[in-house]
Amino acid sequence: MQSNQATETGKRNSLHGQWSSRMAFILAVTGSAVGLGNIWKFPYVAGQNGGGAFVLVYLACVALIGMPVMMSEILIGRRGRRNPISTMALLGAEEGNARHWQWVGAMGVLAGVLILSYYSVIGGWTLAYVFKSGSGAFSESGAAGITAIRDAFLGNWKTVALFHTIFMTLTIFVVARGVERGLEQAVRFMVPALLILLITLLGYSINSGHFGEGLAFMFTPDFSKLTWDSVLAAMGQAFFTLSIGMGAVMAYGAYLPEETSIGGSSAAVAIADTSIATLAGLVIFPLVFANNLDPADGPGLVFITLPLAFGQMPGGVFFSTLFFLLLSFAAWTSAISLMEPAVAWLVERFNRTRSEAALMIGLSIWALGLGTVLSFNVLSEFKFLRGTIFDNLDHLTINIMLPLGGVFITVFAGWVMCRNSTSDELGNTGNMYKLWRILARFVAPIGIIFVFLKAVGLLDYLSNQ
Repeated sequence: MQSNQATETGKRNSLHGQWSSRMAFILAVTGSAVGLGNIWKFPYVAGQNGGGAFVLVYLACVALIGMPVMMSEILIGRRGRRNPISTMALLGAEEGNARHWQWVGAMGVLAGVLILSYYSVIGGWTLAYVFKSGSGAFSESGAAGITAIRDAFLGNWKTVALFHTIFMTLTIFVVARGVERGLEQAVRFMVPALLILLITLLGYSINSGHFGEGLAFMFTPDFSKLTWDSVLAAMGQAFFTLSIGMGAVMAYGAYLPEETSIGGSSAAVAIADTSIATLAGLVIFPLVFANNLDPADGPGLVFITLPLAFGQMPGGVFFSTLFFLLLSFAAWTSAISLMEPAVAWLVERFNRTRSEAALMIGLSIWALGLGTVLSFNVLSEFKFLRGTIFDNLDHLTINIMLPLGGVFITVFAGWVMCRNSTSDELGNTGNMYKLWRILARFVAPIGIIFVFLKAVGLLDYLSNQ
C-alpha cells in the first residue's frame, strides 16, 4: 500500500496502490469498455446504417469524441489520485474554483452503482445461459422453443435473483482483493481469455459457409443508408462504447503510473475495444445468415437468435457454451469497473477496509438490482415514466447521467484546469496536446450534447417544430 499524501515533488500517490504496468492498465480499461452491449450492439448498428460507411463515421467519432473524453477522464484521475468525488473536489479547489465540482464525480459514482444494479441481472442471464447451453437445452429447438426457454427463465424471479446473486458475488470477490491482487489479476486472465474465445468462435463462424455474407453486411459501404440519424448513432456508440462519463476510467486513471503515456494508452484501448466489437460481429453475423435469421434483432440477437443458430449447427452445444462464457467474461470485467469508484470512495471517506467497502457497496447494489429482477416478472405490469423499474434506470443512466458526465468532464479538463496542469499529465508535446485541447474544449462537448439531445428526444422534437 502507498501513502495517500503528496510526495516531495508535489505528486500524489493513491491509497489503493497502482497498476504494475501500462499493459495492466490497458487491459483493465479495455475490460471495462468491452461489455454486453459492445458484443451485440456495434455489429448490428453498423449493419443497419450503411456497413462500412457507418464504420468510417464511427472511427472518426471515436477519434474526435471518445478519445478526448477518455484522455480527460484519465488525466483528471491521475492528477487527483483519489476516488472520483474527492478528485473533482480537490482539483476544483486547486484550480481556483469551488468544490462543487465534486458533484460531477458523485454523479459518475452514482451512475456506476445504478448501471451495475441492472447490469448484474443481465450478467446473471449470461451465466445462466452458459449452463443452459452446456446442457444442450438449445439443441434442435425451434424459435418458439428457445423463446419459451427465455420466457420461463425470466418469469421465475427466484432463478433470475439467484444468478444475479452469483454474478454480484463474483464481482465483490474481485474488487475486495484490491488493485493488484484483484482487479489486475482478474483482467490479466479474463481479457486475453475473452480474445481467445472470440478467435475460436471466429474459426467456427468462418466454417459456417456464410462468412462472406457477414463480412459484406458489416463492411460494404452503403452511403445511401448514412443519414443524420446514422451519424448520431455513430457518435453515441463512440461515446458509450469506451465506458466513459461514469467515473470508472477516472478511478482506473488514479492508479496509473506517472511515466505512462495517457494518449498512447487511450489509443490502445480504443483500438482494442473497436477490434473486439468487430471480431464479435464477424462471429455473430455469418451464423445468423447461415440460418436465415434476422441480423437486426438487437438484444434478442443474444438470447434468442444466436441460441437458435447454434442449436441447428454441428458442435453447437460446445460453441454456444463458449459464446455465453465469452459474454460472462465481458460482463464481469465491466462490472468490476462499475463498482470500483464507489468502493474507493467508501474506503477513503470512511476509512473502511477494501473488503468491508466491497461488501457494503456490493450488497447495496444487489438489493437495488432486485427491482430489475422483478421488472421481468412480478412487477412487469408496474410501469411509470419510461416503463418498468429497469426501463427507468436504463434511461436515466445511459441517456442522461453518462452524457452529462462526459460533458462536465471535458469542460473541467479543457476549461477549468489550467494549461500547466493538463500539459503536466499529457505531456506538452506540441501538436498532440494542442489537438487534444481543441477537441476537449469544443468538439467533444458539442458532439456529446447532440447525443444527449437525441437520446432524450429533444432533437426530434425541435426538428419537428
